[in-house]
Amino acid sequence: MLLALPMTACGQDDQSRLITNEEAMEAAKDGKSIQRTDAEKEEYSRQLAVVDEMHLTQRVGSCVGIAKQGGAVICQTAPNQKVKIGRSEDDFYYENADNNGEIIIGFDRDEKRALIDLGIGKPIEYSFESRSYDISRIDGLPPSQVSTFTEAQLAHIRESSARKAEGFASRAETVGFQSGFDFPVKDYIKTTNFGAQRILNGEPKKPHMGVDMAAPLGTPIYAPADGVVSLADDDMYFEGALVMLDHGQGLISLYLHVNEIMVEPGQAVKQGEQIATIGSKGRSTGPHLCWRLKWRNRNLDPELLTKWPTE
Repeated sequence: MLLALPMTACGQDDQSRLITNEEAMEAAKDGKSIQRTDAEKEEYSRQLAVVDEMHLTQRVGSCVGIAKQGGAVICQTAPNQKVKIGRSEDDFYYENADNNGEIIIGFDRDEKRALIDLGIGKPIEYSFESRSYDISRIDGLPPSQVSTFTEAQLAHIRESSARKAEGFASRAETVGFQSGFDFPVKDYIKTTNFGAQRILNGEPKKPHMGVDMAAPLGTPIYAPADGVVSLADDDMYFEGALVMLDHGQGLISLYLHVNEIMVEPGQAVKQGEQIATIGSKGRSTGPHLCWRLKWRNRNLDPELLTKWPTE
């Protein structure tokens, strides 16, 4: 039931109150109609504002989400507040909260510590336990399969990187990520975990910053949360065909090796809307989706965000 505060306007005693939504619904079931006076409507709106303010006050200066390596939180502060984010007292930078005072903050694969000063109350500090990541070793590979590229390939890589940079630069104003992600593929076999690393011929390679989801060619891929398409490109060197979605404040999800792209740059998409199909383009050994997630320059685990707390 909505909070019902006593009205103390002239001609009314402290026992007078508003008609609640529940009472109005019960009356509607009996075919009755309850009309509020202008004064009651004004007081009702005031009560809603009080309730909203109470809920906001409880959240201001706090963060909710998954505070661990590869995770993220949403913090509440004052509208447009400058927020200090760092790994230590000497290693920090600033980001601005949105018009509602919300700010998304992500934690990298190997993040050890995070300090968040919301400008309200005491700074929030997180210390992260190290996660265990898969490591595989392959020796005896020819050099061409490890790190050798032709000049033409290097040129293609540079061109692809420039276009990806444009996609990462997107900053959608609306936060489409509020209650976690759904999986972008309904039926799949997970073949590689986030953070896995290969050591080829004794040389550690960059960790795999995505989740590989194997499925038949043409399997639908859906938006895991609301967002805006920041890149839709079918001529990328490593990724082949790539879709990037901006979920707000630089939280960007990526869909690699897709077969058919079904969205365009700048298009707004809703959670559950189809954006592409499973493919095997680019540097790929078979039909699968490599699902990645980044916040600013940090690599996040998209699978973790499917476990977003509901309360």
